[in-house]
Amino acid sequence: MTEVVEKALDHWGLVGADYELASARENLVYRIGHGGEEFALRLHRVGYHDDQELRSELQWMAELQRAGMAIPAPMPDATGELLQTIGGIQVDILTWLPGDDFGLAVEGLGTPEREKLFFATGRQTARMHQISDAWQPPSDFSRRAWDRPGLVGEAPVWGRFWDSAALQTWERALLSEFRGKANEDLCAIEETLDHGLIHADLLGHNMLVVESEVCFIDFDDGGFGFRLFELATTLFWHRDDKDFEPLKSQLIEGYRSLRPMDTGALELFLALRGATYVGWIADRGDVEDAGAKSRLFIDGATALARRYLDNRGTVALY
Repeated sequence: MTEVVEKALDHWGLVGADYELASARENLVYRIGHGGEEFALRLHRVGYHDDQELRSELQWMAELQRAGMAIPAPMPDATGELLQTIGGIQVDILTWLPGDDFGLAVEGLGTPEREKLFFATGRQTARMHQISDAWQPPSDFSRRAWDRPGLVGEAPVWGRFWDSAALQTWERALLSEFRGKANEDLCAIEETLDHGLIHADLLGHNMLVVESEVCFIDFDDGGFGFRLFELATTLFWHRDDKDFEPLKSQLIEGYRSLRPMDTGALELFLALRGATYVGWIADRGDVEDAGAKSRLFIDGATALARRYLDNRGTVALY
């Protein structure tokens, strides 16, 4: 990718800048150093988003940054464009946001300190939703939909999780049953749920801790969806922690310190979040340790689905 990176640096007037690969997940992200400043150069996964979707992501990020959120700011190139295609690869550049990986930061902390960071995360999440709701996106704004069809429809955003080739027969039956019941329950309550622009991927490595503040990066999966799905994403990765309940309480309280949130359907969205990862890994056999990750996601999704189905009807969703 060296040639693409160097051509991109030329487009953005950063010829001669130092660069190194910082992340190789959905996108390749290079850390750029130039004139005492640092930037993030993103080479986007081919075929994941079209140009309008990426421009919309950058417009949303720019609005959040203008409203005062500490997030990476999109950088226009020498022609004023935020996005270029170089060698068939979509490229953009953002300001580099320093900070400590949230997932790593919370590992070494005691419960009181962890609770403070989860409260800060909830509050920052609510702030992002507040700003997004007050913003009027351009008429050509285009992002994916984490709505009912996007989660349990015939063609979900991250694939047909119940059809994964890695599933055993009983797992396939369980996730198919869960999909049907989840669709019924969402049909009944979707009009009552808070819905709007969401980051949709607020897990450890997409959040940074700067002193006592939490900042968000990597809006690649952002779109329109249920706000409970946002909180469920953060909680999913800590569901087996011994202090899960106080962390959950603080995340919710942090959110509610800025805006209301009905969490009656949180268990449903935790199970839905788990199911999406089964679909995600099924289409990514090229990721490191894909087989082990697939089994981890399937085990997590089936456990959450079984718990939801077992308790369904005993707890009001709204």
